Amino acid sequence: MIRPMLAAGAALLVAASPASAQIAVSANDGKVKLVNGAAQVVKEPAPDTISIIDLAQTPPKVLSELAVPTSVVGPPLSVAISPDEQLALVTSAMKIDPADPTKLAADDRLTVIDLARPAQTIVGRIKSAVGKAAPENPAQGAKILATLQAGKGAAGVSINKAGTLALVANRNEGTVSVFTIAGKTVTAAGKVELGNDKSGPSHVVFLPDGKTALVTRDNDHKISELKIDGSKVEYTKRDFSAGLRPSGIDVASQGDVAVVANIGPGTGDNDTISIIDLKAQPTRVANTVTVGPTPEGLKISPDGKFVAVGVMDGSNKAPNSPFFKENGKLIVYSRSGTTLSKVAEAPVGKWCQGIAWSKNSKTILVQCMVEEEIQVFSLAGITAKGLKKTATIKIKGGPAAIRTLEK
Repeated sequence: MIRPMLAAGAALLVAASPASAQIAVSANDGKVKLVNGAAQVVKEPAPDTISIIDLAQTPPKVLSELAVPTSVVGPPLSVAISPDEQLALVTSAMKIDPADPTKLAADDRLTVIDLARPAQTIVGRIKSAVGKAAPENPAQGAKILATLQAGKGAAGVSINKAGTLALVANRNEGTVSVFTIAGKTVTAAGKVELGNDKSGPSHVVFLPDGKTALVTRDNDHKISELKIDGSKVEYTKRDFSAGLRPSGIDVASQGDVAVVANIGPGTGDNDTISIIDLKAQPTRVANTVTVGPTPEGLKISPDGKFVAVGVMDGSNKAPNSPFFKENGKLIVYSRSGTTLSKVAEAPVGKWCQGIAWSKNSKTILVQCMVEEEIQVFSLAGITAKGLKKTATIKIKGGPAAIRTLEK
């Protein structure tokens, strides 16, 4: 029989155990800065890094940093976290050209990182719950386990809900790399050819059943369907279209829709996001909404009720450009089925990248490259004037991609 003290601790277990905490992993590019509207390699670049951020704290806090190669090129989804929060995978689409240090060259690295999430016994967790043990640091001892090869221009990466398979979109060769995961061992398991080496696969996401994945192709304006059977992944030849240059894509945890960011050609025009109806047979685009110039960051809230979009809005242009604006925008839409309704917006920094939500769907993180910081907003603080900015998190280098655990 459990003694009263132990039973009381057990009642607190869910709230105090490591599983109840939440981390975000930000991948930060140290080699590229925005100069007069153009991305340029700096002369003495700092190392690329990842930052492990504790979202359970208010405001969120950086727990640790680790040197890991990454790149701002491609959608801001070049990091993925395993379902048990033990591993992170980080891609690097571009590196400094060995032949010319002022330029970038295609990279193919996939870095496997041990996030060192503590695996306590149940008694240890209960002791922590009742104050008999020190709080655990979910980033203590994070380290690189392996550096693997994906494909040229390795960009968006995702892990399936079972934690057994990862896919990487390779922008510079028209392929998707397949990796198996067993515990903390990640192993290359082949590539899927999309039939066009200029297609520009940017990001790839699993549907909740784990049997299908969708790949955005920002060079030929298509979204492709992949079929999955265990570790066997095949291109079904089913393509459909959303808008110009589909880049980032996200799937609602409920599995009914996906949302894709159509970043456009960058000529100052208003661009769009599209809702994909995953329940339709066959899967198809059901709705498209105009959001503004260059929707880079895109994320559905964990509860599926909202879609957050980061729009550059000309903040990445040269100051003398007629399309230049001082700030980008964070826009939040409420979702009902395949319908989106704008509910709030707020100014953010310049050349902003990825977006992440807290698991309670009340806090939004926005990565801003120029300011080298992550801006924190409260959805609970919606007013007639927009969202409430609650904090900033300073980052070493330009925050270029971010993910949390996705249920």
